[in-house]
Amino acid sequence: MSFLSQTLSRVKPSPTIAMSNKAAALKAAGHDIIGLSAGEPDFDTPDHIRAAGIAAIEAGHTRYTQVDGIPELKQAICAKFARDNGLEYTPAQVTVGTGGKQVLYNALMATLNPGDEVIIPAPYWVSYPDMVLLAGGQPVFIEARLENAFRITPGQLEAAITRNTKWFLFNSPSNPTGAGYTWDELKALTDVLMRHPHVHVLTDDMYEHLAYDDFAFCTPAQVEPGLYDRTLTVNGVSKAYCMTGWRIGYAAGPEPLIAAIRKVQSQSTSNPCSISQWAAVAALNGPQDFIAEHNKAFARRRNLVVDALNAIPGITCPRPEGAFYVYPSIAGLIGKRTPDGTVIDSDETFATALLEARGVAVVFGAAFGLSPCFRISYATSDAQLTEACKRIGDFCAELV
Repeated sequence: MSFLSQTLSRVKPSPTIAMSNKAAALKAAGHDIIGLSAGEPDFDTPDHIRAAGIAAIEAGHTRYTQVDGIPELKQAICAKFARDNGLEYTPAQVTVGTGGKQVLYNALMATLNPGDEVIIPAPYWVSYPDMVLLAGGQPVFIEARLENAFRITPGQLEAAITRNTKWFLFNSPSNPTGAGYTWDELKALTDVLMRHPHVHVLTDDMYEHLAYDDFAFCTPAQVEPGLYDRTLTVNGVSKAYCMTGWRIGYAAGPEPLIAAIRKVQSQSTSNPCSISQWAAVAALNGPQDFIAEHNKAFARRRNLVVDALNAIPGITCPRPEGAFYVYPSIAGLIGKRTPDGTVIDSDETFATALLEARGVAVVFGAAFGLSPCFRISYATSDAQLTEACKRIGDFCAELV
């Protein structure tokens, strides 16, 4: 009998972390590697947020806190939802966890029973299906196709719902595609959900503030108030506030669900880092103008990468509305060979060969549930992105 849990056999390690680790190993061995696999802003945490963390240490805020967040942070989160989304919550409807990932995991652990289904648009963030499986549920995928700019249609959502559907797990702007849903597009989906009152909405809004051009972010409970009592709206400070390592995520939703999430967290990690919580208070309550400045850089980098990739024969790259990812298709390269005879028979083969031949680390599309594509994170310098795209172009030009 195996010592390890059978549940563990249902899941796999994160492919994004695996690719980052492989690139790091090559770099440590002396290779010239450009890493475009990690979803992390390259900007430093803003000064006023770092100062709040230091002040928290000096003030002695280094002990245990309430399991799911200090009152000051919950108040700041309520203010954020009112300010940014027109959603009114009380502190009793808010939970704070060690990153958005823990909040999502807690919610699934607190609600899923064997046989429960969770609808997930694909391509998806790599952790969604595995968290569902760990919680005993069954992921059900809807393919968001390239020809629909990586958005699902109301008809697809309607067709995927069964009597066993418990959650619709929604992410806009999306990791990995950067695709965002307009108000009207999201309203068409929420109209479907209103016809199925047994389906709850788990929305991951982590990239809310990373939106470009004239795209206006909106969230399901904001678009359809009728979904308010069956929506858990998840967010965090990692991306927009450049606080990935601080590990603070949060959510707001119905009180019974928040209480259940609190119970799960009380028996796993207990409270998030006390110092990070006080820094998050400063992030949410403090100046927000730096976000727009960062977004100017992200939009410029997005355009640089999209234009460069679309100039490469065999690659098609949509121009996303938000986040800091692009998700180009390599359908035109499948079946070609590298100079050493390797057949590009999948996006995983493409990503591996690209890393080994040209030192560019990307994540293959199969990891996100839609092939043949790959994901690039453009949260790095213009110079690095320019060189990376040149190397990708040179690699593709050698394929025959």
